[in-house]
Amino acid sequence: MDAIAIISIFVLAVFVGFEVVSKVSSTLHTPLMSGANAIHGVILVGAIIVADHSETNLELGLSVAAIVLATINMVGGFVVTDRMLEMFKGKAASGKNGAQDKSAGEKK
Repeated sequence: MDAIAIISIFVLAVFVGFEVVSKVSSTLHTPLMSGANAIHGVILVGAIIVADHSETNLELGLSVAAIVLATINMVGGFVVTDRMLEMFKGKAASGKNGAQDKSAGEKK
């Protein structure tokens, strides 16, 4: 009975999560990604704590897998957020930096 309840909660969470994320406008994605990165950091700490308290090899293996996946998810989220923020800087700011770099190269 417990397994059926856990699977049911998981399936419902997937559907609710998909519906919530698909309804978010594109202007809110960057702030939401930053918040999600903070949540993934908490998940990573939780996975490390679970690994510390594991008693069998199966528990240790699953917790190490959770650590690896949480790390990949968190780092990937930061990379995506950084790329999205670079898109909002505009071409004028990048053009000024290019001109400064070029003039600095000529002085040397």
